[in-house]
Amino acid sequence: MRLKNILIVVKDIEKSKKFYHDLFGLNSVLDNDGNMILTEGLVLQDEKIWKDFLGKEIVCKNNSCELYFEEKNIEAFVEKLEKLYPEIEYVNMLMEHSWGQKVVRFYDLDGNLIEVGTPM
Repeated sequence: MRLKNILIVVKDIEKSKKFYHDLFGLNSVLDNDGNMILTEGLVLQDEKIWKDFLGKEIVCKNNSCELYFEEKNIEAFVEKLEKLYPEIEYVNMLMEHSWGQKVVRFYDLDGNLIEVGTPM
């Protein structure tokens, strides 16, 4: 058995597709009417479909998991993030851990937690 995809819930698939393309270069592999698979195995699921399927409310910003990306030139990434999405909500601005890794954490447009760090 192997892990195939990671699914996140989004309110507007087109806005989220643009967000993940703009910042991380992810492209659409399959668009199945409210369920979009992006490169690297990230799946965007329309909130209405997910809510109907689960029969429960969606809890944004629950901080129970994060998407983790690595970027060598993290300063350039943060500049791009600030330019393209100035309204983004940060958990922590660019910082350096005691072990030397630089990281930034923020929420995507729907409250999914993202961390971008330099490779270790």
